[in-house]
Amino acid sequence: MKFPLPRVIAITNQKGGSAKTTTSVNLATALALAGRRVLLIDLDPQANATIGFGFSSTDLEKSIYHVLIDVETTLREVIRPTEVTNLHLIPATIHLSGAEVELVNTIGREIMLREKLSQTLNGSFDYVIIDCPPSLGLLTLNALTTAQEIIIPVQTHFYALEGMSLLMNTIDLVRRRLNHKLYVTGILPTLYQSGTKLSDKVLEELRKYFGDKVFNTPVRMNVRLAEAPGHGKPIFLYDKDSNGAEDYAKLATEVMSHEI
Repeated sequence: MKFPLPRVIAITNQKGGSAKTTTSVNLATALALAGRRVLLIDLDPQANATIGFGFSSTDLEKSIYHVLIDVETTLREVIRPTEVTNLHLIPATIHLSGAEVELVNTIGREIMLREKLSQTLNGSFDYVIIDCPPSLGLLTLNALTTAQEIIIPVQTHFYALEGMSLLMNTIDLVRRRLNHKLYVTGILPTLYQSGTKLSDKVLEELRKYFGDKVFNTPVRMNVRLAEAPGHGKPIFLYDKDSNGAEDYAKLATEVMSHEI
């Protein structure tokens, strides 16, 4: 399926350890390095995408939390440039963990992010990447009502498919009730150990169940990829010659192939 720019993509999986944030950070970076104008929204209270670009939550006066709970705060007020040309970040802090409780009685709480984003885009970005929390709560629901597309990272481990039916059911429910345009662009195999029977078997099962929804590029297990966030850098700035950089560059090429 082809999509016009701008493209809004939620990176989501309710299971932790799926390389969701790693994918958000490095896909956003790869797209920016390919010349696309990219906005990355950190919607995870753990703020790992924010930390992954070298930002300290203690130094941030405002974050995505303020955008969601304060009607007066706009996305433009919290956008931060990164070291990567063409890539901007809307950071998160631990305060975001309280947003779901604070929004529970707010009318239109499921579409707060969508409304704020619609006031911000105006042709400024080609891609908006949303890093979702590892849950199916109100924050993830905001991402799914805002996005046109979903990418689901799935680790190629034994329990990888556990919970996938719940996630797909949630996506289908959001599509039917809140966002008719929502589309699963692809399933991304992550933490892949080439040549091992376990990883190969899980990859085979993913392709059996999801067919051509599975990206051609599995992201290989890579130490340099795991080290990069600790240095506040995406893999392309930490080690551009690593397997991780190669895999995410290929993924970005696949994603861009869906552009109109």
